[in-house]
Amino acid sequence: MSRSQRKLTYADFLLFPDDGKRHELIAGVHYVTPSPNLTHQELVGRLYLAIGNFLATRRGLGRVFVSPLDVVMSNYDVVEPDLLFVAGDQQSILTEANIQGSPALAIEVLSPGTKRRDQGLKRKLYDEKGVREYWMVDPGSRRVAICRRADDATFPLVDTPTLTWDGVLETPLLPGWSMALRELFADI
Repeated sequence: MSRSQRKLTYADFLLFPDDGKRHELIAGVHYVTPSPNLTHQELVGRLYLAIGNFLATRRGLGRVFVSPLDVVMSNYDVVEPDLLFVAGDQQSILTEANIQGSPALAIEVLSPGTKRRDQGLKRKLYDEKGVREYWMVDPGSRRVAICRRADDATFPLVDTPTLTWDGVLETPLLPGWSMALRELFADI
């Protein structure tokens, strides 16, 4: 295998420049994404605050983190979800440097440059690596597509709440938490 066809590893990943861009490995292939735009950051911030405030009085449920934070799913798979939740029963995957394993919840805010990768490669990776739930937040359509691990271990698309349905985000990972999509997408 030539050098250009060689699968990159986490050791290679650690040599990537700290240039303000998101660097990820999926199946040993390097992907680079430019810095996010304001709408993207607004949505990530709103979700982080809503979930973080909820967890402030329920510390045993788990912890929420915002990108950039490396999630090392294998030697060839290192991603940086926009937002992630590590459940209370997963605290052993937290290290000082990164997350070593699959979070319970990964959230990606879609952008034109990442939409296909987030809906295809990342969804497949999160399925294969055992993520319990994956949200794909689409600011353009004001939708949130949710993949949730089923009892039979499949990872189907289970819900796409929209504003026209007065949708509400909820998850069994955070019992009692909810967020109206009108609140999430207000002024977006």
